[in-house]
Amino acid sequence: MFRILDRYIFREVAGAGLGVTAVLLFIMLTNQFALVLGQVVKGDLPKDAVFQVIGLTGLQYLTLLVPISLFLAIMMAMGRLYRDSEFPAMMACRIGPGGVYRPLAWLVVPVCALIAWIAVDLGPRAMATVEQISVEARRQADLASVEPGKFTKGGDDRSVVYVEKVNANGQFANVFLERRTESGEIAVVVAKRGEQTTSADQNSRFIVLHEGRRYDGVPGSPEFRVVEFAEHGIPYHLPEAREAQLKPPAQPFATLLRVRDARSVAEMQWRIGVPLTTLILALLAVPLSRSRPRQGRYGKIMIGLLVFIIYFNLLAASKAWIEQGVLPGIIGLWWVHGTMLLLALFLLAWQNNIFRRLFPTGGR
Repeated sequence: MFRILDRYIFREVAGAGLGVTAVLLFIMLTNQFALVLGQVVKGDLPKDAVFQVIGLTGLQYLTLLVPISLFLAIMMAMGRLYRDSEFPAMMACRIGPGGVYRPLAWLVVPVCALIAWIAVDLGPRAMATVEQISVEARRQADLASVEPGKFTKGGDDRSVVYVEKVNANGQFANVFLERRTESGEIAVVVAKRGEQTTSADQNSRFIVLHEGRRYDGVPGSPEFRVVEFAEHGIPYHLPEAREAQLKPPAQPFATLLRVRDARSVAEMQWRIGVPLTTLILALLAVPLSRSRPRQGRYGKIMIGLLVFIIYFNLLAASKAWIEQGVLPGIIGLWWVHGTMLLLALFLLAWQNNIFRRLFPTGGR
């Protein structure tokens, strides 16, 4: 059952955690929005998938944001209790570390379970979906991406289109089109105007040209056929749909277990380590937040950020070492988690005088 003190600590930490997560996620998604718009301009993503891609990438960001948000939330809440002399009052009432970690457990355990689900399953599936959207967008890249004054390849990679001007209604002015057939023939078409239309086949498009001339023949041969037309429709086919070639961060966890190469082992340990990192940071936040009454508000926060940066840099470096074969998989990322866990236990033992009880110095 929740005691009054448990509810008080839970509310302080949960409120701070939600606030920090919301701010950091907003910053990350703002940056991602600019990157996604750049991909849309290049034709790597469809315009109608912008917010879907941002939402899916936001899921992956949570694997980084939730650990740091929970860590900072605990430090901010515990730091305020120390600064306002509430924590010393709690200790005077014989409430030790167990009384503090009890309400934190009600928050940390569900958060660790949620972040484990995101890291192991939901996040990679979101990344795979984004990659498939990108592959489909590149497959269907067509004349909608034509820029005036530039040569643009058609979806089948055998057509090249040049337009002098694109009107507001989407029609092209002064069109040049070259298309090669599988037999080696070449067709060159020039027209005063044209537009793109769809067809009943989702894998095909039509370029409809008006008031122009078409030249058909084989390069190097004097025999060419010249046709003048008032309207001429030219079909072209999109490349065949294919599955995205997923990198380890987007592969299912079962695939990582089955492949077992260096990159898969590194990715597997990284995913397992995300909830473990969240738990260790939560343990570490309590002793790191300890301060004297009326001490500076952000002094301990800076120390906590430094510890977090060192922790994640060591994890990133160890992951790279596994992928490069420098570090064996049996050691992997576990030595980093073990070192930080020992640091958290050491600080807790030091601050609660456990070493003094185990190794008394004696008196006169």
